[in-house]
Amino acid sequence: MKYKRILLKLSGEALMGDRQYGIDPERLSEYAQDIKTITEKGVEVAIVIGGGNIFRGVAGASNGMDRVQGDHMGMLATVINGLALQSALEDAGLPTRLQSAVHINQVAEPFIRRKAMRHLEKGRVVIFGGGTGNPYFTTDSAAVLRAIEIEADVILKGTRVDGIYNADPEKDDKAIKFNFITFDDVLKKGLKVMDTTAFTLSQENELPIIVFDMNKKGNLLKVVAGEKVGTEVNL
Repeated sequence: MKYKRILLKLSGEALMGDRQYGIDPERLSEYAQDIKTITEKGVEVAIVIGGGNIFRGVAGASNGMDRVQGDHMGMLATVINGLALQSALEDAGLPTRLQSAVHINQVAEPFIRRKAMRHLEKGRVVIFGGGTGNPYFTTDSAAVLRAIEIEADVILKGTRVDGIYNADPEKDDKAIKFNFITFDDVLKKGLKVMDTTAFTLSQENELPIIVFDMNKKGNLLKVVAGEKVGTEVNL
């Protein structure tokens, strides 16, 4: 395997499957099997998951809700998704730990960096919930921050699109895909990979990002093995 320790970033929307909202158990099960495949190859896996399938703070704020309150609701949504993913992974036979930046001791450990790294070394999948624990920061920012803290080799951003394009491939059939692109070129071209805070943090810490289609079975294994799947963003 090319990467020994990865941070897998999943959006909350990815868990919806074909539904309009909520969690699709079949999609969860598919993800769990893909993650199990790479752990059996000795890869250490940490996961950050969004909460957009349940609640999005920015959307709440646009409808008149207090932004800080909305973001706190979004953080709790990520913990709900983390619990669902934890259950699916354990059904697949994987030992897991859910750590939350928001203290909910009855359902998740508090985030402690050394503890998280110890879990990974012991072969446990660690799910980070609660975002960064602060409003105004997205789960993209949480993913990059946690990846740096646990010394991950790469951030794998699993989406429903097979990489980064110069236009939205779902709207423009002439959109051109990049197999590799530098951090600087992403900024120059104004491409949307992650929010600016997360992207800048990744660039400053020389942490590569690979954007790939998580919904295609076997893609996660291919990416971790170093095959040319999706788009790599690097220096």
